[in-house]
Amino acid sequence: MRKPLGAIALSIAAAVLLTSCGQGDTAAEGEGSAEAGTLVVYTNSNSEGRGEWLQAEAAEAGFDIEIVGAGGADATNKLIAEKNNPIADVVFGLNNVYYEQLKKEDVLEPYTPEWSGEVDESLADPADEKAYWPLVQQAIVLAYNADTVSADEAPKDWPELWTEDEYKDRYERVTGMGGATTQLVMAGILSRYREDSGELGVSEEGWSQIEQYFSNGVPAVKDLDLFARFAEGEVDFGQMPSSSIPGREEAYGVTSGAVAPEIGVPYAIEQVAVVKGTDQQEQAQEFIDWFGSAEVQGEWAQEFDSLPVNEGALEQTKPEVIEFDEQFTHQDIDWTFVEENLAGWVEKIELEYMQ
Repeated sequence: MRKPLGAIALSIAAAVLLTSCGQGDTAAEGEGSAEAGTLVVYTNSNSEGRGEWLQAEAAEAGFDIEIVGAGGADATNKLIAEKNNPIADVVFGLNNVYYEQLKKEDVLEPYTPEWSGEVDESLADPADEKAYWPLVQQAIVLAYNADTVSADEAPKDWPELWTEDEYKDRYERVTGMGGATTQLVMAGILSRYREDSGELGVSEEGWSQIEQYFSNGVPAVKDLDLFARFAEGEVDFGQMPSSSIPGREEAYGVTSGAVAPEIGVPYAIEQVAVVKGTDQQEQAQEFIDWFGSAEVQGEWAQEFDSLPVNEGALEQTKPEVIEFDEQFTHQDIDWTFVEENLAGWVEKIELEYMQ
């Protein structure tokens, strides 16, 4: 199921589209309701200058925002813990699994953005009254140092890292389960070994794969980027969201490649939503209308090499970003199954394998 180029925007990703009317036009023209006070925005997509860029651009558009960054799971847990006395007004960047958790905990306020007519609704909240809408799609890939590993020498799929002797102790394995990228990687592996009678819906073979992943990899080092380790020759392989690769290559002077398994790769569909209980609901909605517009998403795509699903924003997306994404297919993952079991998977991995 390779994505046709014209349907990238409607693929498995995330979308933010552009149909403007009413107050969205006002926000886009730089007249956001600044007098309403500071909007607190929770996100796991604030790294590599994203948070600073968004804060500056939002200020020009008339929005005073405060960015609070955390890993996907950590941000989700924080929002749930605060639901009776919410601090955040808006949350964006998390994927569907996390938003479903937030929806079940009644953390989100349904809202239909002005650009909703430009997005494939199948990528948004599946409910009739939708609480979250998509912005950006990201392939979650196994990256490698192409300066030391040729395409022929690279593994064809994740399990080869820990089942083939030539790759052992050459890949970075995670040391924490709080990040969205890590959880999607684990979901992509465990979903292959689904067994309804197995522990947490996974067969013994599946759990054996996870055990080997941790046993044969090199632990990640806190605050030391994977590509910095590529540059130093410490490891040759590791996980990475697709949009982060160009910036890492430039920053560390490394050329990288990405493995494209036949089974496909997990995709993060980054979404946006209003937090229920905010005392700045109107301003939060205006901010979403502005942030999700074709113009802003196009600028975001240009700045951070992201792949929006907004058709208007796609016109501003770098051709090499689109070309890079075309090499991957979407792994067929039952996200309902993942959402139902993810918390248990994380707990088991942390207790039994992450030592």
